[in-house]
Amino acid sequence: MLTSQKVIDAINEQIGYEFSASLQYYAIGAHFAAERCRNFRSIFSDRRRKKKHALRFIKYVVDAGGRVVIPAIDAPESKFKVPRDAVKLSLDQEIHVTNQINGLVELARKKNDYITINFLQWFLTEQLEEVSSMDHCSRSSSARR
Repeated sequence: MLTSQKVIDAINEQIGYEFSASLQYYAIGAHFAAERCRNFRSIFSDRRRKKKHALRFIKYVVDAGGRVVIPAIDAPESKFKVPRDAVKLSLDQEIHVTNQINGLVELARKKNDYITINFLQWFLTEQLEEVSSMDHCSRSSSARR
């Protein structure tokens, strides 16, 4: 195995977080579709990236010689009183995922696992974009109050 079992276990947890985030975006998109909120529906219906992130982590674990163990995930929130509640949830979720990936980088550093550090760099760049996008959306929805 090219990395430690501890790193593989942490990445398996991250796979669950990514799938959870993906389901949350689908649930938000469905909520806005039902509410006929076209602007918000399009923002959240096109957030399939988290599923792709999970699949990228799965490929890494397999390529590194580890075993993929996907943890159980909670059901996503599916009803929101106002659009800004869904946007705030998404922003908070993106910040949380960013912190989790930073934690993976820190763990890989402690293990002198440069292959995993290199792999995670792509996710750090992605998270910058994701947080920035949700932050912009959050500021836009707050301005509409």
